[in-house]
Amino acid sequence: MTTVRDGDFVLLYLNEKKRWLVRVKEGMEFHTHRGIVKLGEIIGKPFGSYIRSSLDFEFHVLPPTIGDHIVNIRRPTQILYDKDIALVLFRLGLRSGSLVVEAGTGSGAMTAALANAVRPEGHVYSYEIRREFVEIATKNLTKMGLETYVTIRNNDAKLGFDEENVDAAFIDLEDPWEVIDPVHRVLKAGHLLASFSPTLNQVEKVVEKMREGYVDIDTVECLVRSIRVEKGKTRPRTLMIGHTGYLTFARKVLGRNTQAARESSS
Repeated sequence: MTTVRDGDFVLLYLNEKKRWLVRVKEGMEFHTHRGIVKLGEIIGKPFGSYIRSSLDFEFHVLPPTIGDHIVNIRRPTQILYDKDIALVLFRLGLRSGSLVVEAGTGSGAMTAALANAVRPEGHVYSYEIRREFVEIATKNLTKMGLETYVTIRNNDAKLGFDEENVDAAFIDLEDPWEVIDPVHRVLKAGHLLASFSPTLNQVEKVVEKMREGYVDIDTVECLVRSIRVEKGKTRPRTLMIGHTGYLTFARKVLGRNTQAARESSS
């Protein structure tokens, strides 16, 4: 895709602080503090070009990434930040063809990232107990064109998963330790589970539970600091996204991890 078509999403980029994800439609206008952009005039333009607003400001027309879509979705719950999402995708080793189970769909932000990583041959099975979240996540995934690669089950993951022999699992629940055993039953031996928790109390409980059937348990906090680059004045930015939560990773083993159990009790 090198030129904009009617119905495409584009990222209208004004500057590093102002950018908008919009759908291009013939006859539609997008109103900003820097003037009106006639969206129909974008159709046929190559990505990377620009369009002028009614106030003669230049807006660059860029192809949106999955990250751009995720930060702009409707969110009834707090979504994970890109720094955490990227680390989860990397550590789980996802690729096209991977099968993933997710406990806690929420707004579908992480679900979308998982689906984007495993498509076109893979699939994500996401469990969400709240019906209203299922509906919102479904709309968000459809908007991003990822609904084909996701099955959302309006079920409680604590009661078990319908799938078998999955390649990876992700948990984002208030009580993730309740899902560690159900994940163990469906996850391939040697494969990875990731769990996101905002507090250390949750981490302690989930790690204690993981020690019964997992090894290589690792909890990390991911921090990212942007740099303001100006000639002669380059320095870290004053504001940064600090703590968002803790990620715990573990690999499933067969049988009880007796060594880890002994070490934790000593």
